[in-house]
Amino acid sequence: MQDASDPYTLSLSDLSPAQWLEEMRDIGETCGFFEPLGPRHNAAFIEKGDTLLVTFESLPAIQSLSEDARPIGFDLAKANDWSCLTVISNRDTWFREGEIYGFFDQMTDDGFFDDFEQVIFFGAGPCGYAACAFSVASPGATVFALEPQATLDPRLTEWDDRFVHMRRSNFTDRYGFAPDMLEAAAAAYVIYDPADRLGAMHAALFQRSGVTRFRARHLGGGMQQSLTQMGVIEPLVTAAANGTLDTALFAQLYRHRRSHALYCKKLFATLESQDRPHLAEAVCAYIVNQFGAPRYRRKLKAYRQANATVEDGID
Repeated sequence: MQDASDPYTLSLSDLSPAQWLEEMRDIGETCGFFEPLGPRHNAAFIEKGDTLLVTFESLPAIQSLSEDARPIGFDLAKANDWSCLTVISNRDTWFREGEIYGFFDQMTDDGFFDDFEQVIFFGAGPCGYAACAFSVASPGATVFALEPQATLDPRLTEWDDRFVHMRRSNFTDRYGFAPDMLEAAAAAYVIYDPADRLGAMHAALFQRSGVTRFRARHLGGGMQQSLTQMGVIEPLVTAAANGTLDTALFAQLYRHRRSHALYCKKLFATLESQDRPHLAEAVCAYIVNQFGAPRYRRKLKAYRQANATVEDGID
């Protein structure tokens, strides 16, 4: 095992899934605890400060999104000197298994969450669903969820055809409908892309007292990666924990999208699909000036020629 004097800084890259989990077991047993939760889930706790960050993450996402293959919870907790409980799935499961229910039941019965001054739940996508759903185990918690699903119960969300393989899973028993589970939260923040029709429909189901929704247009899927690359995920979560996250602060932080190449390229693709040549030319010129990108230089040249021809025809 690596030196775990600061477990939040350890590099876990270049490991097989089995080796990665073994390292996490060693970290948990040294700095808190590690507990298998059936064949597809594990929980690792690192004890640090009086605030607890609970994150739901999948191992494939961790290994693909982090250069050091560290859970994002480690980075967020390190920035604030928080304790961290990371619940890990071996794939996208939405954490719909009895072992997970039993684990959070036991944490509640043992008063585990009561030992902390504040508890924050975090997750994205399927893990965002879990962050909302299991936050009910710690009344008064703060929840921060990126593009979460509300449920995959086909009786409510048959319009979502992205996850048909999950329709046999039970989303109606305990910890089921995520928006209802937020009723005990002190505050919940849901970030979604209104241009993502299915994601926006899920976000609409979270419209209720105590839940603040923020629109992150043109980010689409993979919102966690984009916000991390913009450098705003940590200040967003920290502001949510401090109770200072509002529309003005979100807008201020979201301005960092202008320096994020992937966002600008998605915006350009949207304008192209909408056949808005003058705006597409302006965004394309911005991409070329800010990021180079030879392919966009060729596109810019073509747009300028086409738009000039149209204008000459009008004259």
